[in-house]
Amino acid sequence: MTAALRRWKAVVAAAAAAVGIAGIGATLTDLGPWYQGLARPGWAPPDWLFGPAWTLIFSLTAIAGLLAWNNCPDRAARQNIIAAFALNGFLNVLWSLLFFQLKRPDWALSEVILLWLSIVLLIVLAGRVKKTAGWLLAPYLAWVTFAGFLNLAIVQLN
Repeated sequence: MTAALRRWKAVVAAAAAAVGIAGIGATLTDLGPWYQGLARPGWAPPDWLFGPAWTLIFSLTAIAGLLAWNNCPDRAARQNIIAAFALNGFLNVLWSLLFFQLKRPDWALSEVILLWLSIVLLIVLAGRVKKTAGWLLAPYLAWVTFAGFLNLAIVQLN
């Protein structure tokens, strides 16, 4: 297999993973009557903002993953990067499941701590092999930090 073909396979894999995780999360996100009935703080962003924000975050995450993958020094480092991204994807989907499907913002609040830590792990691992990859994940960490405080406010208000 040529180097160019390997690079394209990595691009397709990163894009497919990002779209897959985003799609599962979107499917689990139900903005119906239960969610609309929740008391939310006045500083909560409008519902329409979440889609574009997550699209940007997943795009940057896919690029960061690709940069990290392409700059890993060896197979073990690539396996660590893939494992960290897989863990993060699982935790990202789990939050949506807990909050929207199980209607347990309290459980989601506990889980968001693990999600946040998994992003820190991604930043550290990806940043070690390519600084740009680590920086591309900073908006993800910022958004999940904000979302965690929003989640906390929803738990307190309801």
